[in-house]
Amino acid sequence: MQLSIIILNYNVRYFLELCVLSVQKAIQNIDAEIIVVDNNSPDDSFAMMKSRFPNVKLIENKENSGFPKGNNIGVAQAKGEYICILNPDTVVAEDTFIKILDFAQKQKNLGIVGCKLIDGTGNFLPESKRGVPTPFVAFTKIFGLYKVSNYFGKYYAQHLNENETGKVDILVGAFMVMKRELYLEVGGFDENCFMYSDDIDLSYMVSLKGKSNYYFHETTVIHYKGESTVKDNTYMKRFQEAMNFFYKKHFHQSLLFDVFMRFGSFVFSNSKKNKQINKKFLVDEYIFFSKSNSALQYKENVFYCNDFKKFTNRKHTNYEIIFDINSFSFNEIISFMEAKKSKNIRFKNYIANSKYIIGSNSSNDRGEVILVSDLK
Repeated sequence: MQLSIIILNYNVRYFLELCVLSVQKAIQNIDAEIIVVDNNSPDDSFAMMKSRFPNVKLIENKENSGFPKGNNIGVAQAKGEYICILNPDTVVAEDTFIKILDFAQKQKNLGIVGCKLIDGTGNFLPESKRGVPTPFVAFTKIFGLYKVSNYFGKYYAQHLNENETGKVDILVGAFMVMKRELYLEVGGFDENCFMYSDDIDLSYMVSLKGKSNYYFHETTVIHYKGESTVKDNTYMKRFQEAMNFFYKKHFHQSLLFDVFMRFGSFVFSNSKKNKQINKKFLVDEYIFFSKSNSALQYKENVFYCNDFKKFTNRKHTNYEIIFDINSFSFNEIISFMEAKKSKNIRFKNYIANSKYIIGSNSSNDRGEVILVSDLK
């Protein structure tokens, strides 16, 4: 088998469904399997998977074992030469795995391959590519110096722009492709770290083996922010512990270094808190892109369109654009989002079979799920 996609889920039932739908389309011409590990979700994620996707390998954990252990459990049952660690709050394009595997197979000393990630508004997510957060790099990130000059841009690997493929140190755990043999060789995700520095640690462990990690820009994946990424007080505590874990594991420095990193971790983790949106986004028009004849019972001012080329963005109009995923490919939807991204546009996806709309209005926002009715 060529590829195993490992999706660790916790309490994001609707995002998980959309994710698996996209993955199924993306592996139609690949010898691949999907493995979903459910970390004892309190919602109906497990029941939904059994009902909607009976051919997907489903693992039910009896506790929330955390990101590292949950993924390790999934990889242990994988059969593919390559594995993809994939967040459940993502949407892949139909060509994502074909392009990534083609690129991976051409590399002589392959570590991990990541790809271009965008948020629910079509904007590039800079964490798609990063550098090792050494003390100096962490300092430039904490105090925003990376915004001043690319000289201070190692945290977000600014030696590459978002549309340029190349070597990077660190990749984000939302999407990672690597050989299963290499994953097992480095011991997988370190289970002593519950979450938030696990992808940094794995990327760094791979680089210590002399392997090269790559950011690959030629395919784009949407990364929403689901319940599993809500930045509450628990998140803050775990993030700070995770950063301290990484430094203690890999950098044995002086007391001054330790004090600086404790302070830096605190400031950096606090900077990750959700930003409050002061100005509410008021929608003027809802655009429903669909090629079906069914009507969407959602809002009164919904306009229907069956062709992306017919859309014109008027600057002083706020739009919420809803895509019928049965009418358009994920490639088409993602390309449209990237091309039309704007401060006055929000994007959502409509899953007709399950009658809900899903999306995210910001990289800082929790993903939104809206249950609707589909009337003929």
